[in-house]
Amino acid sequence: MKKILAVLLTPVLFLVSTVPVSAAPLDLPAATVHTVTFVNQSGQTLWVGSSVNADNSVNFTGLPRLDNGQSATVTIPEGAWPNHWRGKFFGRQGCTGQSGSTFKCAVGDCGPYADRCTLGEQPTSLAEFNFDQNDGLAPWYNVSYVNAFAVPITIRANNAQAPPGSPECEPMGCPENLLPYCPQANKRVGTNGVTPYCLNLNRDARTPYSDALSSRCPKAYAWSKQDAEQGNQTVRQCRNCTGFTVTFHSMA
Repeated sequence: MKKILAVLLTPVLFLVSTVPVSAAPLDLPAATVHTVTFVNQSGQTLWVGSSVNADNSVNFTGLPRLDNGQSATVTIPEGAWPNHWRGKFFGRQGCTGQSGSTFKCAVGDCGPYADRCTLGEQPTSLAEFNFDQNDGLAPWYNVSYVNAFAVPITIRANNAQAPPGSPECEPMGCPENLLPYCPQANKRVGTNGVTPYCLNLNRDARTPYSDALSSRCPKAYAWSKQDAEQGNQTVRQCRNCTGFTVTFHSMA
């Protein structure tokens, strides 16, 4: 979801306040600063990567390396300028080498550092978020296999309070390994020649790739405009929660 903010420059009028200086300040609730917890149940070691949209969102450093069974939590930097964070997280697979020089990943490679990314969006499974303290409907979240499927992802809202009967705050994604349903033309292996993934060859149209994946996992994007299809289940919001849990599931 994109918003265009127009700033109008007008003369500023200075008004003298008639409120007594002893008046108590308004007790306004503070906006929630959310966390995201990563849980690795994939059966392999993952290095968490991230990328941000080109809207002044500040990208992460110090992202974790997770052995199978481990978890880690980050705080979203939405409480400081520009008061939003719009981006995505992913699991980098088959990584080797020395951080800062020879570090490289077979799938989801995003630069030579183990704890941060210097390159943009990668062909792998994504957990996408829009945290915006100026948007009363945020945060928004979804799982995306638009570029590729590499590891199953689910997103669950933490301490969620959703309106009764509403799909708001529903879990997104699915824990199922979708590689067995990858069309032959889309099958790939990582740069290590071992790690398999399924590459989307046309992200902007319905294809055998998107049909195969969305039929098994309707709560994840399989092509870029899937959210415009009638009855789609690709994106959710959760106005009242403390954050989210992103789980990377088993490929078995």
